[in-house]
Amino acid sequence: MLEISELKVSYQGHEILAGIDLDLSQGDSIAIIGESGAGKTTMGLALMGLVEGRVSGRIFLDGVDIAALDGRERRKIRGKDMAMVFQNVEDSLDPLMTVSDQIGEAISVHQDRGDLRDVEGRVLRLLASVGLEEQKGGSYPHQLSGGEKQRALIAMALANDPQVLILDEPTASLDAVTKSQITKLLLERIRGKVALVITHDLSTAARLTGRMAVLYAGRIVEIGETSDLLENPRHPYTRGLIRSSPNMTTTKDLQGIPGRMVHGVSGCPFSGRCTQRIDVCDKEAPPLVEVGDRMIACHRGGIVPLLELSGVRTKFGSFVAVDGVDLTLYEGETIALVGESGSGKTTLAKTVIGLFSHQVGEIRLEGVPLARRDRGFYRRVQMIYQNPKESISHRMDVFDAVSEPLAVQKVGGPAERAAIVKRVLEEVELSSDDAFLRKYPHQISGGEAQRVAIARALVLDPKLLIADEPTSALDASVQAKILKLLLNIQEKRGLAILFITHDIALARKVSDRMAVMLSGKIVEEGPTGDVTTSPLHPYTMRLLEVAPDLAPARGAKVTGRAGGGAWTISEPLPLRAREL
Repeated sequence: MLEISELKVSYQGHEILAGIDLDLSQGDSIAIIGESGAGKTTMGLALMGLVEGRVSGRIFLDGVDIAALDGRERRKIRGKDMAMVFQNVEDSLDPLMTVSDQIGEAISVHQDRGDLRDVEGRVLRLLASVGLEEQKGGSYPHQLSGGEKQRALIAMALANDPQVLILDEPTASLDAVTKSQITKLLLERIRGKVALVITHDLSTAARLTGRMAVLYAGRIVEIGETSDLLENPRHPYTRGLIRSSPNMTTTKDLQGIPGRMVHGVSGCPFSGRCTQRIDVCDKEAPPLVEVGDRMIACHRGGIVPLLELSGVRTKFGSFVAVDGVDLTLYEGETIALVGESGSGKTTLAKTVIGLFSHQVGEIRLEGVPLARRDRGFYRRVQMIYQNPKESISHRMDVFDAVSEPLAVQKVGGPAERAAIVKRVLEEVELSSDDAFLRKYPHQISGGEAQRVAIARALVLDPKLLIADEPTSALDASVQAKILKLLLNIQEKRGLAILFITHDIALARKVSDRMAVMLSGKIVEEGPTGDVTTSPLHPYTMRLLEVAPDLAPARGAKVTGRAGGGAWTISEPLPLRAREL
């Protein structure tokens, strides 16, 4: 019913939309999401023929290219076959006209004279259909609440039963209760129509639409089914948007997207903010192509796997410490490896870093099997150990401890190394003056020692950081600061983090995904919100039961020993999308 092809919009030579392609059938609903300035509203106005600036491309409505029509013909379509609920409620309603008069005007401009006598009746029916009482029709806009004004705008847009309905931020600035009411109303009214929901509110998009298109700097970078895209974003920008959006299922602290949006770049528009960019990203804009069940515009096919473990088995004599572990850590994400002492967490970490050897299985870094750990490996992978004062030589001062990796890797000369050390110390919120640089581990606090250990791990700008119980020896206040620091550094640098902890309450605040380890095996793995609110394995349930201030969802009745690793289930637990 609606086909958009190569839609471009520019203002005074500045390109706002850079070639939009969409194909929607009757009954399709799609959300257009993105940051402010991405071009969302411009897209809606361009479809309506209301945009300023230079417009090119084709917009087919029932096979007719409405973009090629003159102004008079376009006005016949606007409000009748295609209508829009505009973003700013206050500017969209005439303060000198009653609500009924404005709805009636929307009807009468598209009616023959003989049909005008029925306008009043239709206005009353429209008011009722959007949940406004009849007497509200006689009110002026300033006499209505925000939710009532939004209902009036929806009634105006629906006045002529349009085939295409464009909703621009339909729930912006509304309180949660009113937003829920308006969303429910819209869900009923868009049924059977082509609906484009322009919004930065992901919860609204999730409730109203079946598909979602992510817009960045005038280009669509990802399209997919709404639920799948929100649960498993595959473009780095989409993941950044979701990480920035608060919702009741998110457990990890909010993270933003570093940098700012820039239009009109020659390469990938997201390249300047992307942490997995390669040379071609700065030179060519990636096409929107099919990747599995998605359309993605990314030269690397979306978020790439950084670390992959397949059937990894590590044993010491006859004792199996890590038993057939499969795990994938993606670029820029955090996986929390959770379990009791002795479950195999640290052994797995030391196997990855190369301190222990695995006898079975394969470990791949950026798709390449690790035959040995050379200098190149340790420039990309670093580890923060559990006790910083034991992992840093007591014979080294702060400067020597942080600069040692640079010397081993032969990075720069003395002056360059000193500059790098000071910059990294400032990044981890430590002093970089000479007095602090010359302190030894016994002369600094536990929190400062941990920050020095983090600086030492970051000084080579690795892609993967393995953090083994990095806050276990710290008090709660310092622990919170260290965790916030790690999240900020991840946001800035795009680090992937393998976060090892026995504290599941702590893990839920820092991780995107969680893997629960018991007796050398991963017994449950999935998005952190799912694992902590709907655990499937009895051991996960046990960890949640003993965690502070958590009320886990109860599953099947289970029995077992807290540390023994032997569990029975009195009734079977269903397998879900998450691995068990």
